[in-house]
Amino acid sequence: MTRPLPARATARRLALSGLSLWALATAAQAEDMRAPDSTDLDQVVITAARTILPASALPLTVDVIDNQSLSGAGESLRGRSPLYAINGIPQSTPIRDGSRDGYTIDPFFIDRVELIYGSNALQGIGATGGVVNQVTVGAPKEDGVTGRTLVQATGGHDLGDALGGKLAGLVAWREGAFDATAGVAYERRGAFYDANGRRIGMDNAQGDVQDSKTVSLFARLGWRLNETTRFELVGSRFELKGDGDYVTVTGAAAAPTDGNRALRSPTTAYRGVVPGLPAANRVETLSASLTSDVYGGALNAQLFFNRSRDTFGGDISATFQDARIAPVGTLFDQSSNRSRKLGARASYERAVPGIEGLTATAGLDALTDTTAQLLTETGRAWVPPTKFNSLAPFLQGNYALLDGRLRLAGGVRFENVQLKVDDFTTLASYGSRQVGGGRPEFNATLTNGGVVFEPAQGVRVYGSYAEGYTVPDVGRILRAINVNNVDVDTYLAVEPIVSNNRELGAEFKRGPFDASVTYFWSKSKLGQFLVRNADGIFDVQRQGVAIEGLEANARAHTPIPGLEVSAGYARLRGQTDTNRDGKVDTDLDGANISPDRLNLAADYQSGPWALRLQMQKYMSRNMQRALVKDDFEGYTLVDAFVRYQLPLGAVSLGVQNLLDKQYITYHSDTTLPAKDKFYAGRGRTATLGWEARF
Repeated sequence: MTRPLPARATARRLALSGLSLWALATAAQAEDMRAPDSTDLDQVVITAARTILPASALPLTVDVIDNQSLSGAGESLRGRSPLYAINGIPQSTPIRDGSRDGYTIDPFFIDRVELIYGSNALQGIGATGGVVNQVTVGAPKEDGVTGRTLVQATGGHDLGDALGGKLAGLVAWREGAFDATAGVAYERRGAFYDANGRRIGMDNAQGDVQDSKTVSLFARLGWRLNETTRFELVGSRFELKGDGDYVTVTGAAAAPTDGNRALRSPTTAYRGVVPGLPAANRVETLSASLTSDVYGGALNAQLFFNRSRDTFGGDISATFQDARIAPVGTLFDQSSNRSRKLGARASYERAVPGIEGLTATAGLDALTDTTAQLLTETGRAWVPPTKFNSLAPFLQGNYALLDGRLRLAGGVRFENVQLKVDDFTTLASYGSRQVGGGRPEFNATLTNGGVVFEPAQGVRVYGSYAEGYTVPDVGRILRAINVNNVDVDTYLAVEPIVSNNRELGAEFKRGPFDASVTYFWSKSKLGQFLVRNADGIFDVQRQGVAIEGLEANARAHTPIPGLEVSAGYARLRGQTDTNRDGKVDTDLDGANISPDRLNLAADYQSGPWALRLQMQKYMSRNMQRALVKDDFEGYTLVDAFVRYQLPLGAVSLGVQNLLDKQYITYHSDTTLPAKDKFYAGRGRTATLGWEARF
């Protein structure tokens, strides 16, 4: 954590609806924990909202979380997919979602994470659940050379192959109008063990962070042209590679109790050679941006390039078999997602002349995204190259009345989208179907509006409506076509998802007490519902989806100096329209919705000491009315963190799963009932770190 969280963010972090923000896992990477920041979140500018107005002016649930590690695999915000971004540059690949978009830069280079909850089109395509914008470290504030370095070690039950470590460094220089920043982070992770001391099975297909190495590079060049104008180049490269040292053993192997769901015996792994290439992902991002004051307003312009390659583990699954290449049951293959984005974003915001209190923002976004999923061993295309083109002008307004105590906000975005797919043939397992290509076009007018009212100091209520827009996982849909005479131009299943988010919220902040409550509900007539097929691969079904939820948070300073306590609760419910009669009738299962959560925490800071103790309770859920009827029994985890400031640097210790709780992960427990991959969560894990600044 770069700084202790502002008041409202501290509470909000505890009730995130399905987004894994592991405070303790990255706490040992902390930059520093100084005295509590006096700046309230209400006055913080959320850059992901495309405005320079403070958070208090927005009819949205927004938060800032300092230096967290994010993983998008199987995660959601408010039951829907969030848009992951770095400095506003989209990392998500909705055309073929590889679930790697939340882990594309090392947290060492992240200053803060901005969260906007609920469907919205502020950042364009993909934000049906919200926006997760990772803002990198800024330019140096003073002339000269500054920097910081981090050394840390992580270990679990086995101090042999469970040991991991990290080295990271960052150097910044500024002289007059010019500045430069460069850094590198290297991390090696060992094997993970559960609370019973058993090695946790590797997800060799989707990919795993255990038994892996990562190298992350970051650079920034800045030039201050004048007092109000700045130009900068930012580049990053992130690569994670699995070592492939372990083979997952399931109930079908020699040890029949491993991965046995009926016996609640989790999958494990033994040393061995994994066939093919280990799972990996590589992401490269480059952007050029200009900020300036022009004619009394704020101009922001950005050009960006993003390229990613996600390699998945291989096997001899039925999906990959083709008798023309090898005897059925013998053909090994593995896939790789390859995506390339080129985009531009521009916005201009200023007070409207002649109308006191009215601020307007006009902008234009353009994006080209080309994505394909290739089978690397045989050279076949599982998902054909698919090109997504988007051009979207937008206009937003914010009108302050009654000396700012009442604000009206609203806007409109015009999405113009084209998908381009050439003729292709599906894999043999789908019948080698000839699919006609095409260039389907979709246009949508997306609106948003809301009101913010502050009847008294420290009291804020708001209501809002916002529409979000994304394409479904087109890759999953196209690759699974198993009927003849399909033409992409007329194939209903690739039509976009337009979702909405209605929200009512209230916040109270007086003296040592801070609380908030939010109720939201959202719908999409043609949503995206993941269904696991007999081969263990998720396919997409287009069904109506409705989700509603409640989030409540509270924080208080205690009479004990330096001690703060906080609590958060998140409840989420969702249904889908399985029979397509226009009415939702079946509960969402674990592949499509996260569990309810209750979280408690205590933070203490005094002199050189900083301590945190937190509890996360994942509540049980009855899924007998869901498509996959696999109940979740719930579990409770406790984490702890301590940091001490030394004369040179600071030393920290974070302990995840402090009480060494044995549990089965929610995703494994609720989405794999017909499979023998049954994963336990990580047991007690300690991370010891030392960080220094110069």
